[in-house]
This record gives sequence, structure tokens and C-alpha cells, in this order.
Amino acid sequence: MHFLADLFTNKIFLAPASAWFFAQVIKVIIDTFKSGFCKERLIGGGGMPSSHAATVTGLIIITGATFGTGSFQFVMALFWGIIVIYDARGVRYETQRQGKALNNLNEERKEEGKQPLDIIKFKEKLGHTVPELIAGIILGIICAVVVYHIPF
Repeated sequence: MHFLADLFTNKIFLAPASAWFFAQVIKVIIDTFKSGFCKERLIGGGGMPSSHAATVTGLIIITGATFGTGSFQFVMALFWGIIVIYDARGVRYETQRQGKALNNLNEERKEEGKQPLDIIKFKEKLGHTVPELIAGIILGIICAVVVYHIPF
């Protein structure tokens, strides 16, 4: 029990965890209005705002505020965050685009009466656009600032 009390009073944990949580909640709300409720959105990647960007930004900001920007901890959080955000925009976004293209190709083959490709339906929400990343970064900053000012 002591472990949980320590964890939930640890600002370095709370800032990124709350940023992730709120990003996922906002994402589910937005996607529900756009295309109906989908339980995959509760924990899935992609969408607005970026939970990747929110989580790592929350970690970067709270680490810098706690340990200082000259600390080892801040530098580690910063570079880890840069890699995660780069990956969310680059590799994951391109994988998302390829998934959409392959799914479209398979649908076209079915409509033409041809044998569908021997593939499963690929996920089409994996990466993030720049606006999704910016929204996640802003959310991460807000969560870190709020958590930093919690008096415990």
C-alpha cells in the first residue's frame, strides 16, 4: 500500500500520467462525436490530441521544474520525448498512411471481384498530424504546471 501512496504523490509520475489520461479522454470524446464510440480509442494510438506528445511533454516539463534544466534527469526526459514525438509524427504516421492504402487496395480488389490480398485489416489510426502533436504538447504543459503546483 505504501507503494501506491508513494506513486500517487510523486509529481514526476502524476504529470505524465494525468496528461496521458486527459489526452485519451479528450480523444474518445472527439472521436465519438466524429464517428461514434469505439472502445479501441480508450487506449489506442493516433487521433486528437496526441497522448504520446502529452505524456512526454508532461514528463519533460515536470522533470525540468523539479530537477532543473541542467540536470541529468531533464536531459534524459528531453531526448526521450524528442524521440517519441518524432516517432509519432514520422514512422507511426507513415505506417498509418500505408495501412490506409493497403486497406483501400484490398477493398478495390473485392469490389472488382478479384481475390482480396491475403492481409488482415490494418489499423488506420497510429500516428499523428502536426496539429494533433501541438495539442498534445499544450495539454502536457498544462498538466505538468497544474501538478507542479499541487501542495504535497
